[in-house]
Amino acid sequence: MQRINMIDCVGRSYQSSNLENGEFSYAKALEENISGHKFLDIRFYDETTKVAVLIETKQNFKPKDKKQLFDYVALEQRLSAQTKIIAILANTNDDKLKVWKVANGDEEELDDRKLKSFTEYVDYFKPKNVNDKTAVLENTSKLNRLLHDNGIAEKLRSQFVGTCLLALKNGLNYKGLSTAQIIAGIKEVLGRLLEGSLDKADKIVILHENILKDQNVEKIKSENFEKILNYIEINIVPYINEASREGHDILSYFFTTFNKYVAREDKNQAFTPNHISHFMAKVAGIYKTSRVLDPTCGSGTFIVQAMTQALNDCETDAERNAIKKNQIYGIEFDKNVYGLSTTNMLIHGDGNSNVRWGSCFELGDWIEQATADVVLMNPPYNASKNQVPEDFAKTWGKTSTDPSKGLCFVEFVAKKVNRGRLLTLLPMACAIQTDGVIGNFKRKMLERHTLDAVFSFPAEMFYPGASAVACCMVFDLGKPHKKDKETFFGYFKDDGFEKRKGVGRVDVRDRWETIEKEWFDLYEHRSTIAGKSVNRHVEANEEWCAEAYMETDYSTLCDENFIQNMQDYAAFIIQNETKTL
Repeated sequence: MQRINMIDCVGRSYQSSNLENGEFSYAKALEENISGHKFLDIRFYDETTKVAVLIETKQNFKPKDKKQLFDYVALEQRLSAQTKIIAILANTNDDKLKVWKVANGDEEELDDRKLKSFTEYVDYFKPKNVNDKTAVLENTSKLNRLLHDNGIAEKLRSQFVGTCLLALKNGLNYKGLSTAQIIAGIKEVLGRLLEGSLDKADKIVILHENILKDQNVEKIKSENFEKILNYIEINIVPYINEASREGHDILSYFFTTFNKYVAREDKNQAFTPNHISHFMAKVAGIYKTSRVLDPTCGSGTFIVQAMTQALNDCETDAERNAIKKNQIYGIEFDKNVYGLSTTNMLIHGDGNSNVRWGSCFELGDWIEQATADVVLMNPPYNASKNQVPEDFAKTWGKTSTDPSKGLCFVEFVAKKVNRGRLLTLLPMACAIQTDGVIGNFKRKMLERHTLDAVFSFPAEMFYPGASAVACCMVFDLGKPHKKDKETFFGYFKDDGFEKRKGVGRVDVRDRWETIEKEWFDLYEHRSTIAGKSVNRHVEANEEWCAEAYMETDYSTLCDENFIQNMQDYAAFIIQNETKTL
């Protein structure tokens, strides 16, 4: 990279030179004679933050050049011992560079591969919150009890807590104020955060109507409102460093924990667990160049996970901002749940400028214009007639809910996108059934797209919400399913999560990381393992699940399995005898 480009990238307004050729002379700055290296190629400095960025350029730097760079670091520290320094060796023949962070006598080499802006380098020296999932878990449980004591309904808690967290992170003043003043302050923060967002007015109205104008919120005594906000500020915010990948995961965990209370209110709500969305996004292969769509985005779990994984592939703020502005798209039909997705995206640092309220069927042109190459979705399994195209609803007869169990959503979106990959959660009925409406949609999918994989997921994955048993289907779009194509089927029923009262299913034994790696490795290598996975060519009129084709792993059977089955059978006999008496 040429020097002029380096200056533009870091920030010309921060450049500090004292020689006509743009270099910086430490001899001139220190007003003394200096032997050896004293002319630095490019220096940036900000008096307010006391941060200096020093760049020494070479056509092709070598390890020995570090000594010259750190001679300048020593001279910079003579100018001011308080200065925090980013020291950079940079090539002019290519974009290769080496970066060190120097502060308080410590030197740390950074894993930076691209030159950043000055403000990004300043952020390196800002104190960060410490990620502590255990603390967040414990404090979330206590926060839930505090909300219960103050009359905040379960279905409202996710959005209420998310909105409070947002406001606190963005400078909300709440101490000593009345409830009405606090609510007004939160609304002002929301408006500022959504500036430039698509459908901004609708989003603010929805959040205001759903949360801030709720009578239970308006009735919170000011001292109790202050207590809730103070608890979040002291016991939640410091334990989540959202600038890190782990922090994003903990933030998602915090938010989706409260979503479980929403799910308990409606057994048809199938909010995707965060760890499952993480696995599906990993299978999709999401990078900083990916354009991701969730046409039934619900609370936003998929688009948040997709954004997080894409951001992890970035080096600069410019790349991150491009992802948030141009590469994440979502649609949600239910107004209340749309409010959840708005809050969720805002919590993760995005004003969700490309998340819309409406029906994916009515926004088909918008879907095409998004030019997505990854689709992640969890469509409604029991959609009503007003949620699907009228022509399709007329074929239902007396049936009141979608007979395709969500496949009509998948087929429509796949046709509109027609490139890249589509991963969708669907009830096992879609995998097992081979005729009727479901069989017809399966045939349509294979005529246009390739069924790459199907994963059978845990039976109680959505607990405590929907009771549906789900699978994940993976399609390569725009490529008809060939006769010699073998589909990978994974029997991924044990994710290591266990049910716990009050919080749903949690990874109490920290097994998920190992299990996720095993699942991904089995899929990536397309391994055939008894009891876990199998590869097989299938047609539309066949079952699409591992259970139909996989060999049983008899080596795992033991006496406990036999005893449990006998107990289950005995209980079944007793229950049925009781019913016939």
